[in-house]
Amino acid sequence: MSTRKKRRRGILAGGNWIIDQVKMIDVFPQQESLANISTQSQGTGGSAYNILMDLAKMEAPFPLQAAGLVGNDALGTFILSDCKDHNIQTRHLKTTKLADTSYTDVMTEVKTGRRTFFHYRGTNALWDGLGLNFEKLTSKIFHLGYLLLLDAMDAPDKQYGTRAAKILATAQKAGLKTSVDVVSEDSQRFAKIVKPALKHTDYCILNEFEAGRTTGFKIRTEEGTLDTVALKHASGALLQCGIRELVVIHFPEGAFARTLDGQDFWQSSLRLPQKYIVGSAGAGDAFCAGLLYGLHEGWDIQHSLRVGVCAAAASLSHPTCTGGVPSLETMLNLCKKYKFRANLLNRE
Repeated sequence: MSTRKKRRRGILAGGNWIIDQVKMIDVFPQQESLANISTQSQGTGGSAYNILMDLAKMEAPFPLQAAGLVGNDALGTFILSDCKDHNIQTRHLKTTKLADTSYTDVMTEVKTGRRTFFHYRGTNALWDGLGLNFEKLTSKIFHLGYLLLLDAMDAPDKQYGTRAAKILATAQKAGLKTSVDVVSEDSQRFAKIVKPALKHTDYCILNEFEAGRTTGFKIRTEEGTLDTVALKHASGALLQCGIRELVVIHFPEGAFARTLDGQDFWQSSLRLPQKYIVGSAGAGDAFCAGLLYGLHEGWDIQHSLRVGVCAAAASLSHPTCTGGVPSLETMLNLCKKYKFRANLLNRE
């Protein structure tokens, strides 16, 4: 039987594998001044690591496979062991002596949950995806993230524009659905790095900052409110880049999705009390994991968005990226307890 026609199942996530060192601080200090660390913890970091771990904790009923690069060091050993403990296959998560495992110091303000990242790129900068034979893989979805934080993947390619675009195209040709996510980098590289990849993407999942930087639309007003008109324009512009099926833009107030045939879907986030929110690191990846869960299982887009915002809400309850995510059933009970924000988004 042809590989293209065989039944595909599971999610393969490739990209950033990071250990987060999370410090809870009383205030983010000005230069040459002091902040107090109240607690610290170690957790997962990076798109591939967070999403697969979230799906494992949701008890996803399909195979989870990892792809990427870690160092031959204690942090790399921890990541491989953590994946094994959560039944995440690591055949394509390789080890190298050429660099240390990537890590991030995450400084999180206790009162607001806002966080600032100090990042060491390490082995993630070297991963180029060579060795992934999509014709032999049986996964249904290949998720790649974060673009802009994978140096070898962001490197130029004469035919496809970037190495990431080439590997996504290869995955699509083999019959996989492709998904991408982007890091919220404060730069002007979005159009050069992200747009070539979108030509070979089925599901594009970004936050409002990343969508705005990629398309040139300003999605938030000067007052900080969401500009839903600009949001829709940005979604349309992203689809025009060549995305095959779906654009999803998420933000603290909820999420918006637009299909290639022009259907729009809004989903408000949960109305959470401030005391519930411990840290926002990982909320975007949790949303992405919930959404991919639904897309893999063939759920309708509205329900998939609902799962995504519930996953993000669960993530907010813990200082690490994945420590707050429970089983799918427990997670969905959050919407019964806290309810969705009412009449928040403009559904024109």
